Amino acid sequence: MSIKKLLFVFVLATLASFSFSQRFAYIDTQYILNNIPAYESAQEQLKIIMDEWQEEISTLNVESDRLLKLYEVEKVLLSEDLRKKRLEEIEEKQKEAKKQQDKYFGKDGSFFQKRQELIKPIQDQIFNAIKEIGTEGNFAMVIDIASGLGVVYNDPKYDKSDEVLQKLGYR
Repeated sequence: MSIKKLLFVFVLATLASFSFSQRFAYIDTQYILNNIPAYESAQEQLKIIMDEWQEEISTLNVESDRLLKLYEVEKVLLSEDLRKKRLEEIEEKQKEAKKQQDKYFGKDGSFFQKRQELIKPIQDQIFNAIKEIGTEGNFAMVIDIASGLGVVYNDPKYDKSDEVLQKLGYR
């Protein structure tokens, strides 16, 4: 390939890259969430609920442990039938604690559902505000630096987190 052709291809590629350049922005969802009072309130409500449920489960586990220790002390004095009955009681308490654990904190447990109820509307608002900013700003991509996508450098002039908060009516 001649020098003229090579230079022509280089100039054409450079012009094409300028005409097809994309705009990018980034946001920090953790920063945004930390500046939304409703999120903080939802987190506090979830903590109260979680603490209550964990206390309930802990009480069942403590009772199970108490029964087990009592059984260990008394088992030499108990008849075979009474030993079986006590072991069944202990096993029942353990199963009850496990059942409550799954009910509250399992895959589709009450805590997950409550979190969805309290947090999802806030997340949806943020997503919609990001989408609006992305559309209005003609950005090709908005990257969330809080989600650990591996961004190692970002220019603060492209941070749109405060704009998201303003769209949501905060600050």
